[in-house]
Formats: sequence, structure tokens, C-alpha cells
Amino acid sequence: MKIVKEFILREIAGECVLVPTGATTQEFNGLITLSDTARFIWEHIEQAESLEDMVQKILEEYEIDEETARKDAIAFISQLVGAGFVQCTKEDKTW
Repeated sequence: MKIVKEFILREIAGECVLVPTGATTQEFNGLITLSDTARFIWEHIEQAESLEDMVQKILEEYEIDEETARKDAIAFISQLVGAGFVQCTKEDKTW
């Protein structure tokens, strides 16, 4: 996956948020509040080579079962792709 929109990760009033910058401010008005897991996914999405790799990274970081990690990763990444914040980098669009 590749992040295609310009965001800065910030902590504001104890909340982790993505703040749009650059050209993204013209397309997106507001902030995105992230859970701890969503923040972790955002920070590692470009390093993970596949969904399986991301799930493994989540399992190594959090005490969570694999099914929940997979479900959470798929849900958040699907939202990011749907909003155009990230795009698949593989030709088969699997990651």
C-alpha cells in the first residue's frame, strides 16, 4: 500500500488524529481521529508487504486474537482505500 494523500499524524488533547496538509486540504476538510490500532496500521501500512504481514505486525504489537486483528485491519484499510487515502501498489490490487 502507498499513502497518496498528505496527512500529518498528531496528538491533540490526548487524541491521535490525522491532519490534512498540502493539496489534501482542498479535498478534505477536517480531522480523522484514530484508535490505537488504526494509528499502528497507518504508521506501518507502507512497510507491510501484504495483509498477512500487517496482521502479523498487529499480533506482535497487541495482545489480540488473529481473527480480530484481521477483521480490524481489513475494515480500516478498506476505509482508507475507499476514501482514496491509500492505494494498492500490486498489479493484482491485493495490497
